[in-house]
Amino acid sequence: MSKRLTGSQMLIEALALEGVKVIFGYPGGAVLHVYDEIYKQTYFRHILTRHEQAAIHAADGYARASGEVGVAIITSGPGFTNAITGIATAYMDSIPLVVISGQVPITQIGTDAFQEIDAVGISRPCTKHNYLVKDIKELPRILKEAFYIARTGRPGPVLIDLPKDISGTLGEFVYPDSITLRTYKPTTKGNARQIAKLTQALHNAKKPLFYIGGGAILSDASSLLRALVAKTQIPAVETLMARGILGYDNPFLLGMVGMHGTYAANIAMSECDLLIGIGVRFDDRVTGRLSAFAKNAKIAHIDIDPSSIGKIVDVDFPIVGDVKNVLEELIATLQSYDTTKIEIWKEKLALCSQENPLLYEDSDEVIKPQWVIQKLGEVLGEKALIATDVGQHQMWVAQFYPFSFPRQFLTSGGLGTMGFGLPAAMGAYCAMREKNLAPQYVLNISGDGSILMNIQELMTCVESQIPVINIILNNNYLGMVRQWQSFFYDHRFSHTDLSLQPDFIKLIESFGGYGVIVKDKADFAKALQECIDSQKVCFLEVIIDRYEDVLPMVPAGGALNEMILFKRVK
Repeated sequence: MSKRLTGSQMLIEALALEGVKVIFGYPGGAVLHVYDEIYKQTYFRHILTRHEQAAIHAADGYARASGEVGVAIITSGPGFTNAITGIATAYMDSIPLVVISGQVPITQIGTDAFQEIDAVGISRPCTKHNYLVKDIKELPRILKEAFYIARTGRPGPVLIDLPKDISGTLGEFVYPDSITLRTYKPTTKGNARQIAKLTQALHNAKKPLFYIGGGAILSDASSLLRALVAKTQIPAVETLMARGILGYDNPFLLGMVGMHGTYAANIAMSECDLLIGIGVRFDDRVTGRLSAFAKNAKIAHIDIDPSSIGKIVDVDFPIVGDVKNVLEELIATLQSYDTTKIEIWKEKLALCSQENPLLYEDSDEVIKPQWVIQKLGEVLGEKALIATDVGQHQMWVAQFYPFSFPRQFLTSGGLGTMGFGLPAAMGAYCAMREKNLAPQYVLNISGDGSILMNIQELMTCVESQIPVINIILNNNYLGMVRQWQSFFYDHRFSHTDLSLQPDFIKLIESFGGYGVIVKDKADFAKALQECIDSQKVCFLEVIIDRYEDVLPMVPAGGALNEMILFKRVK
């Protein structure tokens, strides 16, 4: 049924028809028509962030936690350029977003008008697709296409650049029921011949290994993966982006793989004879030195993005398709599997885990960050969604938190964006509240460097009643950079000392939140409970060992089996 609506009204109607319940944004001149319609509508809740980058990260966190498309609205010029880091973050991790940016009127494009920027040109390398709306007649189709492209195939962010005159122009609104794009037809079903070849290879292999990535989470394939691993008893490793998909207590999980992966996981990657990559990118932080990567293995790669297959490593069994669909077919072909032929392989990897477990040297003198993460896991476990910023704390969380289910861990993997954690946790909380997700709490685990990157979002949390608990692991350093300077630059700590800091407790209190500082292990549990009981956005600042390192560590350019296992002493 056709309706006469302005471009802004069309946008609101489309968001309602797509089932959007929460959006994040920041108004400005180019989106005034849009915000006037937001004021009038009752379809969804709008969360006013205090920075455009945070609006994108919040929509990103919403999408990661819920599995649905996140939506953000920003204005033109600096509003858009502020948002580009968030868009690139989502792009690198394949997160489905629809971002609507305001633009100057059509007649002013190309004239260097006030707050004009080439949003389409700037965003082209870091969006799955983008649009500049040039005619009101195109808008209904573009809106439908944007959501379809964002959520199908390999997910990703889609930008709609909406000129101000178009947003105020009347036109006929007929929202399409479905979309067919001639040049965009993702392959979702795996090739039966390739799946049969992989099945035979699984039967023949004596040292097989499942290498599981974030694409398996995006495909909602956790239950199938758990069933496949249980059926075959084949050891498995998870990337940073896949933490939680098998569950921390899965007997066949060797832990996280890569630069800061476990000894057993990295040895398994180095010595396997069949490597089955599932929803992975063969990222450099996972592969290490490519010439030494899985050099004795046949490699299978299952992914919905054909451009990813063979991009980094040569693949023997390429299977393009949705991970969930391919796993269903693979399990069906693996009607029987002889687990006895991999017993020696499993025993060797079990010995690797026993001889080099993921450990740290605890202390009663200083608080070790790993202890904090373990204590959080003991107290909260699967009752919490965990977001992080980027740095040492991110790796400690990935190593030591007992993740039980997919989408429990929200972190910037591909781009490594400091400042991601707090706004992503805000978005995750909104998803948890809106979708009635099981976890009770949302935590952002950050460092004293990262937390300042989007500190203004404490005001968003207070205004919108979003009680994110921020655990600040404070070592007065830009910790991961300091670690590299310690290991590889002869302890020349160039501009990584953050000893001059704000009083974090007074800072959060000035926003209207709650803060507590912990300097002794004995005080931690009580402080955590105080934060939970406050039901406010919180800072739980923990003063940790300044010089603690993230280990194991594969040096840049090193092979996975060339790990630093022990702390280097000057």
